[in-house]
Amino acid sequence: MTQSNFKHVSYLWDDATAAKLAGDEVALLIYRSNILGADLRLTNYGGGNTSCKVMAKDPLTGIETEIMWIKGSGGDIGTLKKSGLAALYNDRLCNLKNIYRGLEHEDEMVELFNHCIYDLNSKAPSIDTPLHGFLPFKHIDHLHPDAAIAIAAAKDGKKITAELFDNKIGWVDWRKPGFELGLELKACLDSNPGIKGIMLGSHGLFTWGDTAYESYINTLEVVEKCAEFIEESVRKNGSVFAGKKINGLPEQQRREQAAKIAPVLRGLCSSERSMIGHFTDDPRVLEFINSNDLNRLAPLGTSCPDHFLRTKISPLILNLEPDADLSNPKELITNLQPLFEAYRKMYAEYYNSCKHPNSPAIRDSNPVIILYPGVGLFSFSKDKQTARVAAEFYTNAINVMRGAEAISEYTSLPRQEAFNIEYWLLEEAKLQRMPKPKSLSGKIALVTGSAGGIGKAISRKFVEEGAVVVLNDLDQDRLESAGSQFLQEFGRDSYTTVQLNVTEDADIKNAFAQAALSFGGIDIVVNCAGLSISKPIEEHTDKDWDLLYDVLVKGQFKITQEAVNTMRKQNMGGDVLNIVSKNALVSGPNNAGYGSAKAAQLHLSRLNAAELGPDKIRVNVVNPDAVIADSKIWEGAWAEGRAKAYGVTVAELPAYYSKRTLLNETILPEDIANACYVFVGGLLKKSTGNVLNVDGGVAMAFVR
Repeated sequence: MTQSNFKHVSYLWDDATAAKLAGDEVALLIYRSNILGADLRLTNYGGGNTSCKVMAKDPLTGIETEIMWIKGSGGDIGTLKKSGLAALYNDRLCNLKNIYRGLEHEDEMVELFNHCIYDLNSKAPSIDTPLHGFLPFKHIDHLHPDAAIAIAAAKDGKKITAELFDNKIGWVDWRKPGFELGLELKACLDSNPGIKGIMLGSHGLFTWGDTAYESYINTLEVVEKCAEFIEESVRKNGSVFAGKKINGLPEQQRREQAAKIAPVLRGLCSSERSMIGHFTDDPRVLEFINSNDLNRLAPLGTSCPDHFLRTKISPLILNLEPDADLSNPKELITNLQPLFEAYRKMYAEYYNSCKHPNSPAIRDSNPVIILYPGVGLFSFSKDKQTARVAAEFYTNAINVMRGAEAISEYTSLPRQEAFNIEYWLLEEAKLQRMPKPKSLSGKIALVTGSAGGIGKAISRKFVEEGAVVVLNDLDQDRLESAGSQFLQEFGRDSYTTVQLNVTEDADIKNAFAQAALSFGGIDIVVNCAGLSISKPIEEHTDKDWDLLYDVLVKGQFKITQEAVNTMRKQNMGGDVLNIVSKNALVSGPNNAGYGSAKAAQLHLSRLNAAELGPDKIRVNVVNPDAVIADSKIWEGAWAEGRAKAYGVTVAELPAYYSKRTLLNETILPEDIANACYVFVGGLLKKSTGNVLNVDGGVAMAFVR
């Protein structure tokens, strides 16, 4: 088999790589899992499960026994490593059938999986464990391909499956994952010997093989056939989703509209906790949201449990024209508020009508997925990764609806079944085991000049404490280097990058638009970009003076102005931190331009604090001094000028600065970052207009 055999899935098996793993079935399981997970047409992030069964010696008896290795709870097959596998004695797992008390008691079986553990260092077994264990095959793939789920979610999916595969693929009606479903899979196989897979109604696909390769090829062939059947039906029908209802905006206008409305949506979605957003105008999304069938299909909700666990029961659809005037945030909020109130009411009614006596308390009733016809899809969740994955899963759900409608009629899960998954006690226990949110979780920060020195240290500190950041700099090379560092240290969902000159209005607007498109808005702005010019008064030029005031004072004002526009759209308050200087308070030689600009920054901060208090926007100042490490300021004439002013050499400056402080300390970028975190970390929510000196103790700079 080669790539040319497949048009709708990717054939990624490499014989040379597999040959190196020959004889190690667990290694081949991991390899197979990774290449299956690399194709999002086969499965989605965190979804699906793979397993293999091997013979191994029991360490207690020395007898060869069958061990099942399976993806553990909460893992992702695309990134699976051996540490993410669970290993169980398969005979013990199968013997649990003898003590199973029936469907009403199936959840109690999960804890009993622990009595079947073979490898004590392995991951906790997932709820899907018996589904694999009860089937006799050496290698098994359980995936959620959109093409297969489209058939599984079709009104007559069982009939289509039988005809399409000539009864070589079995069918099991919808059943919540668990012990009972494992028994039903085994019963299906016993009734249909010789089948090569089983379709799970509204859920997904089981396929298998005697070897890792056979299982892989079987999976690809089944999904390929499903996809080809759907595409042939689409070609015959000539349209999907009953055709186009509206024309979407051109790409540039879509993104402009999305950037304008995202902070408003974020604020409305954050009534219970601060959310991070994601935006996509993927062609598949646009085809759906611009169609005649949007208002019929979207309220039905999704079918696959992996989908609605991340997207909620249904999306919210905005009742705005694609090119609506979004220039008045207050009016926009007033118009959209009833939509969100109606959604929260719908969700509360769904909860109250479906809840059981022991159900967990109702969770956040705000929508996760918001559809703006003609523009795109917004998703909001606790962090960027969760929001992005929710958007990906809803795109999968769109694919499912598209396929099901092309071949038959789409059906979603009944509300009660959906509730039983969403508020499953086992799912709740998993949520309770998750780490507590960090202090800046759900926060979005833009630190100007964040590609080096103080700015990068502040950004790094904020990400470490749970925030996402908009890295920016005038120097594109430096910005790319910082982005690479953050990608390696924190991953792609922790940051975005944008080139920014704080003296250019277009750059400023673009940076905040990027923040809105990437994360939904902004919560924290740190005005850190700067430069220094140290000259005697007679050598100062108009150019020097204008540059200092344009970057330090006007730049701070313009960035703050744009930040306030975004923060007011969100109606969630916010923080503006201004990195000023000891020089704002201390008079020194050869420093008229820089020192006076810093003084202007300081007083501008006070003025902004006084004005923005009613908006719950706090404005505070951090005053560093002599932060030399990783600073472009100290690479040029500034260092020479300060050395000349103090009668020392450039090499002697660090020691000079530390010795003149009360604490005799060298100030590092991390020290300034920690000071910024003090202001935004949650303990100083009632403080504004403050100045915090981080200079090792310079008595002349004491504020009072």
